[in-house]
Amino acid sequence: MEKKVEAMENGDEKVEEIKELNYRGVRAMPYVIGNETFEKLGTIGTSTNLLVYLTTVFNMKSITATNLIYVFNGTCNFGTLIGAFLSDTYFGRYKVLGFASVSSFLGMLVLTLTAAVTKLHPPHCVEAPCVGATPWQMAFLLTGFLFLIIGASGIRPCNLAFGADQFNPNTESGQRGIASFFNWYYFTFTFAMMVSLTVIVYVQADINWAIGLAIPTFLMFLSCAVFFIGTNIYVKVLPDGSPLTSICQVLVATVKKRDLAFPDEPATSLFNHVSSKSINSKLPYSKQLKFLNKAAIMTSEDIVNSDGSSGNRWTLCSIQQIEEVKCVIKTVPIWISCIIYNVSINQMQTYTVFQALQSDRRLRPSSFQVPAASYTVFQMLALTIWIPIYDQIVVPCLRRITHKRQGISLLQRIGVGAGIAIITMLVAGLVETKRRDEAHSMPTVGYEKGKGAISSMPGYWLIFQLSIAGLSEAFAVIGLVEFFYKQFPENMRSFAGSFLFCGFAMSSYLSSFLITVVHKTTREGGSRNWLAEDLNEAKLDYFYYLCMGLEVLNFIYFLIVAKWYKYKGAGDEADDVPLEEMPAQKHIA
Repeated sequence: MEKKVEAMENGDEKVEEIKELNYRGVRAMPYVIGNETFEKLGTIGTSTNLLVYLTTVFNMKSITATNLIYVFNGTCNFGTLIGAFLSDTYFGRYKVLGFASVSSFLGMLVLTLTAAVTKLHPPHCVEAPCVGATPWQMAFLLTGFLFLIIGASGIRPCNLAFGADQFNPNTESGQRGIASFFNWYYFTFTFAMMVSLTVIVYVQADINWAIGLAIPTFLMFLSCAVFFIGTNIYVKVLPDGSPLTSICQVLVATVKKRDLAFPDEPATSLFNHVSSKSINSKLPYSKQLKFLNKAAIMTSEDIVNSDGSSGNRWTLCSIQQIEEVKCVIKTVPIWISCIIYNVSINQMQTYTVFQALQSDRRLRPSSFQVPAASYTVFQMLALTIWIPIYDQIVVPCLRRITHKRQGISLLQRIGVGAGIAIITMLVAGLVETKRRDEAHSMPTVGYEKGKGAISSMPGYWLIFQLSIAGLSEAFAVIGLVEFFYKQFPENMRSFAGSFLFCGFAMSSYLSSFLITVVHKTTREGGSRNWLAEDLNEAKLDYFYYLCMGLEVLNFIYFLIVAKWYKYKGAGDEADDVPLEEMPAQKHIA
């Protein structure tokens, strides 16, 4: 049932009628989780294997394909900001999710046609030079990418929040349901990743690309069907205005009142009206980002309505509104560290595939060859195995030491992941040195089309760097998701999801910029090209060490901003008071 507020004129009085939400969390979960699972099964494996598809079917050079994938992934993540804005301001999460799911299905259908119809892709390359795609073939391919971008822009910022919407956050059972939903979300996500990166990737790379793309297209169709079947059960919270408007109002009011002096007792004399309709937790006055508090200074020109609210929020904002905006602004330094951190994760999803292509991928004693993109399943496998170990063994041990319910705070968890990222890049560099040295010093086991000799180094050596990357994600990425979800005001949770994905987008763009600069600089500098097409003639290990240096600098930066950060609701208390340790905030109905 939708949440509605209807105002009816009755003489000079306005009577508000509020329809209570009918939460059906457990009944709605099969449809929400089913939609999520089929969507991930349909898109994740394909997006991971796109690098191989572009280089083998569309005959792109590895540097071109890598840049295109980075731009595609970055645009998918950046588009979440638009998806969250449309959801929170105009359409609500249900409509945006429905539209986005259909768009993802159309994108997968277009990709399937590029593989199934001969005229929609270049002729098969037997020997160099290979024939590239025509402008029309590229236009059709990019149309599929566009549909997928629209789909990702709507699904990613809304699916978590929409699932949480199905439970009543003001009851203990509802809070348990939300926690259970997050657990199921991560489980289905990792399950879908592993199935996609093994079964679907194998069909695509080793059997037939058309069949391999048709399977996830059908799964995406099932995702749409399951989602719409549950329509009458869902709680569909209507949009409550753009959170971006509230942020702009505080900034504008602050600029207008920048020359005013603070009152002697600002905590009690500043304007602080709290709407009875707000779903946000009441936040205490804080001195952090103190300059924003000037937006709550009352002057003779400010107008206050009969209900105590501001007559013009562009000139007078309440302390509650200002503290909500502070919650968003304070996360920006953490968000910046997230951008640098994800550079290492991006390399595991791209250049590890190229390493696998020029490694011995045979499973002895059989002649079965593991698809290059399937190696990234070990990253997800490490994450999946570590999560229950962390929750059931590590957290209880840490709890006895730190006396905190979650063992360590969210920022400490993210920091551990950022530290492990440094080790990830170090190990990746050492493994690449071994792979290249064996390609030069020992007999090769064949040749990869358009690349070069295949090293005799077994592909399982790549499992080390991927497993460490998965361990890093289990700390940092899951910590970041929870951090942004909890630290943003309750009415900004779609925006919180999009904010995180925008960080991932910036990481993709930074990765693309980094490899372009390194490729151009090392190629023209007279030395060996670090990112040459044939990795045996490249110095990919040097590139990994460069990324490791960036991760070291980012880790130092993160420690500084984490020390400065104060958790939502902590007021002017100590920095290390984590959200999960604070008394539960009462939601204002």
